[in-house]
Amino acid sequence: MDVDLRKLRYFVAVAEELHFGRAATRLHIAQPVLSRQIRAFEHELGAELFVRDRRSTVLTEAGRQLLADAYPLLASAEALHRRVHRAAHGRPTFTIAFMPGIIVTAEARAIAQRHPDLSVGVVRTSWNDQVEVVHEGRADVSYVRLPVDQRGLRLRPLFTEPRVVVLPSDHRLAGKGAIGLAELVEERLLQDPDAVPEWRDLPNRPADPDPRPRPVLNSVEEKLEHVAAYGGVVILPLSTATFYTRPDVVHLLVEDLRPNQVCLAWAESNRSPLVHEFVDIAARQAPVGLDQPPST
Repeated sequence: MDVDLRKLRYFVAVAEELHFGRAATRLHIAQPVLSRQIRAFEHELGAELFVRDRRSTVLTEAGRQLLADAYPLLASAEALHRRVHRAAHGRPTFTIAFMPGIIVTAEARAIAQRHPDLSVGVVRTSWNDQVEVVHEGRADVSYVRLPVDQRGLRLRPLFTEPRVVVLPSDHRLAGKGAIGLAELVEERLLQDPDAVPEWRDLPNRPADPDPRPRPVLNSVEEKLEHVAAYGGVVILPLSTATFYTRPDVVHLLVEDLRPNQVCLAWAESNRSPLVHEFVDIAARQAPVGLDQPPST
């Protein structure tokens, strides 16, 4: 069966609000209309999505599964709309997203030289939106640093690079050339631990010595500022730490951290020949001397 995207958007609003009245207000429709649309959607799917009574609205197991699948589906539909709109209105475009520390100048020039009528753009991303830009159609391809949620994506591994810890320049470890992760066991990690899974596995790691909530850090500049001003540490790929040097912080190689894997990512739904052409260009331009795993 074909999934009605309008009803799917209605479902997501109710699932996020868990309240039909608030969802209807958010969608700018009447609550009875929303209720009828959700019932019709449940009938089409052959599954109950919500358990609802006078006091609460709760997702069923089928509803939780649909919500997980709805986000990439709706993002893919929005990306398709963006690509079609761009193709229909003016010069064709190709946008490359990249993470801090990764330079894409050569690749951007190569695709532009092959297609003189193509408008090639670049957009800088962060840990939080390196995948979203592809799902939403704001970029055709994105250089991502693993781990990422790979649902709805295709990935081409390009290279790996070491990871380092960034410390205040007057830190007790600052004079060392390289350290093991266990030497950081008493430090406060300032970034999202999901970015450094090995951190959670450190034995004998004490409770966070700082009672304040972990800061929200959306950029490398913010991470380095917090390291310098407030103490604590962050783990970065070597190229990122090298690119963003400043005198009040230092970086040290962490010998027992797995290397950071850099991949090129694009949406499964994007079948443009330009994407596959760029994948070949990126694979050939991958940094020499770094580990380049085979294509998957």
